[in-house]
Amino acid sequence: MSGVGGQGVLFATRILAEAALAANYHVLLSETHGMAQRGGNVISHVKITGVEVPPFTSPLIRPGHADLFLGLHPQAFAVHGFYLKPDGRAFRNEARSEDPDCLDAAEIAASLGSSISVNLVMLGFAASSRLLFCDAIQLEETVRSLSGPRADTALRLFRAGLDRGRALSL
Repeated sequence: MSGVGGQGVLFATRILAEAALAANYHVLLSETHGMAQRGGNVISHVKITGVEVPPFTSPLIRPGHADLFLGLHPQAFAVHGFYLKPDGRAFRNEARSEDPDCLDAAEIAASLGSSISVNLVMLGFAASSRLLFCDAIQLEETVRSLSGPRADTALRLFRAGLDRGRALSL
């Protein structure tokens, strides 16, 4: 997952990791967010595997080996897309794109009154593909449990991305 500081890369990473742990998967993650305070690049690597798979050897995903890429900023894929494997899927926050894996998540989040919540819209959009380790219901439960007093708003944002992806039949 890639974005810039303030877009919620770390919160979305935590949602994925907590949902995986709740489903009894092994999880390993790494985050780079030193410049996040200044709107700099933020990237997280999330590795999720079942019980029968040998333990991880590194928290980082090697270039060309990521199954999925979630880009929260329009330039995220240009910066970190090299991590995606050739047959992987990249879900990107990009306005005016004809690519079905792109969504103007910033516009959706703004229309719902939370322009900084692109992360939840994109997480819902990616969940609609059914390529994640769990279904949307499991992610909704995790969003609800981690969002505190903002749970209703967070769920509205997540479901907006989910609904848009389902409408596009990802």
